[in-house]
Amino acid sequence: MGTDLPTPTDLKERRTGLELTQSELADRADVSQPLIARIEGGDVDPRLSTLRRIVTALDEAESTVMHAADIMHEGVITVAPDDSVREAIDAMVTEGYSQLPVVRDGRPQGIISNSDIRQLESESAADLPVADAMREAITTVEPDATLDGINAHLNHQDAVMVVEDGQLRGIITEADVAAHIS
Repeated sequence: MGTDLPTPTDLKERRTGLELTQSELADRADVSQPLIARIEGGDVDPRLSTLRRIVTALDEAESTVMHAADIMHEGVITVAPDDSVREAIDAMVTEGYSQLPVVRDGRPQGIISNSDIRQLESESAADLPVADAMREAITTVEPDATLDGINAHLNHQDAVMVVEDGQLRGIITEADVAAHIS
């Protein structure tokens, strides 16, 4: 460890980011919970060996956390906003998907699903552009988003798009999460 030792705030932010309680971190680092509380409060300047044990425990906890990049489905089949609804239906049937991301120049614009298509009243619905049927409300996460964060989104959405620098990198559905948990 160089001279850039973590501050009490750094330690607390890492711990809370990993959703560990002070007690859980204390157990992992083999120190007492009151010591963690005092270190985080800035009341005590821990010995270097103690600080190392805490940082190591945080590193180990971090490496066991699942991130979006570990779970996501890459090589996503997408449609463009200008494609016809018929093209979207054909792609979904061919791939066996119930929904597809709508992407322009690598950037997610929305999502189109079977239920969105069913809601189109028009007889010529298949000829409409995907833009007319898609939902623009999409949930995106960064590749380093944690499983807990992804699960929170999947409680309200069918899918979460993984985006890095504005570009679609992958998609996560409940099936992807279930496959990784098992």
